[in-house]
Amino acid sequence: MTAKPRTREVVMGRHVQARDVRVWTEQVGDGPDVLLIGGLGDTVESWQFQLDGLADRYRITAFDNRGAGRTARPPGELTLAAIADDAAAVLDSLDIDSAHVAGFSGGSLIAQELALRHPHRVRSLVLQSTFAAADEYMRTQFRALHWQAELAPGPREFLEGFFTWVYTPRAHNDGTVARFIDEVMVFPYPQGTEDFRAFADACLAHDARGRLGGISVPTLVLAGGADALTRPDLGRAVAAEIPGALFEVMDGEAHQPFQEVPEAWNARVHAFWQDTGRQSADPGRG
Repeated sequence: MTAKPRTREVVMGRHVQARDVRVWTEQVGDGPDVLLIGGLGDTVESWQFQLDGLADRYRITAFDNRGAGRTARPPGELTLAAIADDAAAVLDSLDIDSAHVAGFSGGSLIAQELALRHPHRVRSLVLQSTFAAADEYMRTQFRALHWQAELAPGPREFLEGFFTWVYTPRAHNDGTVARFIDEVMVFPYPQGTEDFRAFADACLAHDARGRLGGISVPTLVLAGGADALTRPDLGRAVAAEIPGALFEVMDGEAHQPFQEVPEAWNARVHAFWQDTGRQSADPGRG
């Protein structure tokens, strides 16, 4: 789901050619490769706490999805499979054979497709706030988002309403969300309503049920215990289909704990990636 872009004084990025689209990509750090994939309307900036907090241990690559930020959406239907192919093409452009892949919300769906369509490119998966297919409750939520995007008096008012679904009451009450919205409002590459709706429709069309068993890499599924959009039971169902997947609930957290409690989130995924690396180095494990 849409995350606040965080403004930065220094931008270290460039467009790379990924099949039929030029994808804005940024890379920081040094170490094992990590690919971060954002969700609905999300850009590189949504991962700022990870770009800042993990670059001392990993070489981290992130990109703007089609129709978000500095990456245009080509004519025609937008599909998550196409963005998964974009992600593989970004790795090709940067001469990265494979990477630990982490995605949240819509980005976690893209990560699922990447692991299924290009399994040799994925060393491990972290799926935050994920689902295999939308149920009727979620479809109703998305329909509400559609008309909210159309009828809100302005972008700030839309975000104020939408972010009640995304962040905890804690973040609203302590001013964190207000600061996030201020940052979105000055971001120079806002997403248009049609691009927003196209990505939302792509998420609703996603259905990986019966296919997730084809994912063979180590997988960590994380859910926010207070997430009203991608509820913990939806993440649990994803983990149940992926052989050997770990499932954990971050109690009290909502849709985007990697932004609200980045230190805790970074520590957990770092531990997972370290353990994955040890398993890869020791063929007698796992």
